[in-house]
Amino acid sequence: MKRLIAPKQKLSSIAVGLALAGMAAVPVAAWAQTKANPVCPIETAHYNPGNGEDIIVPKGFKVEVFARDLNMPTDIAFVGNKDRFKAYVLESGTGLPSRCNDNTKVPVTPGDVNGPKLSKFDAKNPFTPDILVFDQDGHKVAGPLGKPTALGGGFQLDGPAIGLAFQHDFQGGRFFATDSNQGVRGAVSGGGNNTSRIVEVGLPAGTITTMVRGLPTGDHPTEQILVKDNWVYWSQGSATNSGVTGHDNGGGGNQHEIACQQITLSQNVWDSGDGDISSGYSNHGVHRPGAVVPAFEGATSRGMCTGAILRTKLGNASTMQNNIEPVAWGFRNPYGIRFSPSDHPLKGELMYSENGEDERGARPTNNSPDRIGVARQNKDGSPEWHGWPDRFGFLDSTQSVFNPKGSPADDNPALFAGKPVLPVLAFFPQQPKAPLGLEPADVAAVGLDFVPNSFVGGIVKKGAVLLSREGDFGFSQANGTPEAGHDVELVNFTGNSPTELTQLRFAFNCRQAEQQRNTSDGVPRCAGETEQAFVLEIRGINRPTTIRFGPDGAAYLVDYGAVRDPGNSDEGSRFKDPNDAPLVQIPGTGTIWKISRIDNDRGRDRHDDDDDD
Repeated sequence: MKRLIAPKQKLSSIAVGLALAGMAAVPVAAWAQTKANPVCPIETAHYNPGNGEDIIVPKGFKVEVFARDLNMPTDIAFVGNKDRFKAYVLESGTGLPSRCNDNTKVPVTPGDVNGPKLSKFDAKNPFTPDILVFDQDGHKVAGPLGKPTALGGGFQLDGPAIGLAFQHDFQGGRFFATDSNQGVRGAVSGGGNNTSRIVEVGLPAGTITTMVRGLPTGDHPTEQILVKDNWVYWSQGSATNSGVTGHDNGGGGNQHEIACQQITLSQNVWDSGDGDISSGYSNHGVHRPGAVVPAFEGATSRGMCTGAILRTKLGNASTMQNNIEPVAWGFRNPYGIRFSPSDHPLKGELMYSENGEDERGARPTNNSPDRIGVARQNKDGSPEWHGWPDRFGFLDSTQSVFNPKGSPADDNPALFAGKPVLPVLAFFPQQPKAPLGLEPADVAAVGLDFVPNSFVGGIVKKGAVLLSREGDFGFSQANGTPEAGHDVELVNFTGNSPTELTQLRFAFNCRQAEQQRNTSDGVPRCAGETEQAFVLEIRGINRPTTIRFGPDGAAYLVDYGAVRDPGNSDEGSRFKDPNDAPLVQIPGTGTIWKISRIDNDRGRDRHDDDDDD
């Protein structure tokens, strides 16, 4: 595959002048830009993906730009074969809670914040969801599709839209997506509770038809989606940070957690410091110690619950709305879901990646790990339970390692700092299932995919998984030195065991001059910093939300772009105006990266014909 300049790249006026004069233009890698949030132009980010020169990958692999200048992309889906295919890229719209991420305040003229504003229904509005279509060479061929309309068509206005899936993967079939009308942690004032949906996207026009409505929406909405054996599966995140509705959940106005089976609450309650005392699985300010909470309390349809992996029968809207059931629950945010191949050590099981708890809100926690594992139903058809909100990975919440330190994002820092994270439940509803492995705290393990045979080589073993790690959102201190996140992790399954894993960084930022690829064990290393790209002002990754293998056997990494945050882990990411807190999106900084296996002897892309898994 030849190396291409991304089609959306624009020449600077200097470069155009040089070209007209017959002189050499400035190389692509030198065309750095400063991009700004259109509503709050003081919030800027350095942006220069170049062609990924400052991303290090192991020997035998290469990285390049497939598409760039996107508005907060969250997922990608493919249809076609290895030589000719289309890539459908979902852009999320408003996804994070800041006054700067307001789709009613985008100036018609960039930078003119006091001038006329774009309509919420304008196709150029970066803070509403849509789908863009690219060919196999990264050229845009259609879109935006599915933009919201004044008559209620298209995706929902306020996002986020997160998941995409074809019924038959590369062979196409029906096309599904997920969207919501409330950004995570209450980006929409007044609330957007129970607004998550599963929709069907009609191609080629991009018409949007609701198939499941009224799904929970809170701290995390409906997220990734896939189809298998006439069932539609999706990840349904938790409504809160750690089981208790706090000020970080729309100022306390967002919906409470919904249990997937009957539970009994503990006697513990949480004081948010404003006179409101709350129990878990309850609205903010509602305390009901020892209450028996039925399954699906507060859900708009039976089978809907939070912190779960759900599924419904593939069919028409009535069939899909009325046949929802939980596969597994007891997760905080089981974002990434993917079925393993039948010949994998996991033998076709559903693998998940789960985001751990933050230090914020009414029940803040510190140092809780992200998790990876397997989810399934019990033999009697009931959902497995994975321990949340009272177990974080392998340990109970009361272990001192999780004691909060006291953060400005906590509802009541003085009350909870240094004290145990007390249980929400009186007792476990069933014995919890443990994860397969742990990830660093606040690494934000999100999308995952199983490698095809043509990608195997060097440190990548057959059956391996690539896991995208979005990186922290600045609520806590850095998770290590170097800080993990804003990268791709390689998970190898050793031998034929489904429980023996090796985990190591596969693709991450490192200045080109500091890259060490030819190490004795094949693992890439960096002699310098490995932070997100806009902070280091390098040609690399910011926030990878998912990773998917295309029909050509390459891995496509979906990079949401730059986000300015509270900056507790890195001053360079901090928002410049505290009034813009806490999570400022920078449209136009999203990128799709392509990571390919190469033939070291011939220096070319490698495309085997055995990629059918």
